[in-house]
Amino acid sequence: MAYMHQAQYYETDQMGIIHHSNYIRWMEEARIAYMDGMDFPYRKVEEAGIVSPVLAVECEYKSMTHFGDRILIDVKLASFNGVKYTISYVMRDEKTGEVRAVGTSKHCYLDKSGRPVTLKKALPALYDKMKEALEADQEALKSGQEARS
Repeated sequence: MAYMHQAQYYETDQMGIIHHSNYIRWMEEARIAYMDGMDFPYRKVEEAGIVSPVLAVECEYKSMTHFGDRILIDVKLASFNGVKYTISYVMRDEKTGEVRAVGTSKHCYLDKSGRPVTLKKALPALYDKMKEALEADQEALKSGQEARS
């Protein structure tokens, strides 16, 4: 799935480039849009009494983004085991295709008391959608790798 973000002036730093912290926010925006695209908005997860905190975030900056640039964020479900999942992000300039940043975010599913939950039991509809998304994203990744070789 691809998510588009237009770099805003308030996201720039004193040097006139996008401040590094904003890429993490963009990843969050893209993750929420990804869930919307699975037809299982994050709001639905919360309404079911489940939360999905961030366990870790990594971001590697490749090139600068400036105010007004449109950044296409390719979002893929990299792993999912029913409790924990990892999402990968590749952020590219829409016009040039140049990679601006790559990253991952790791998450888990918890109930409101903070205990881990297995989606297969707690929210089977989301479990099925995430399994489908994982298969599709891994197939897309495999196809992309084969095309490059």
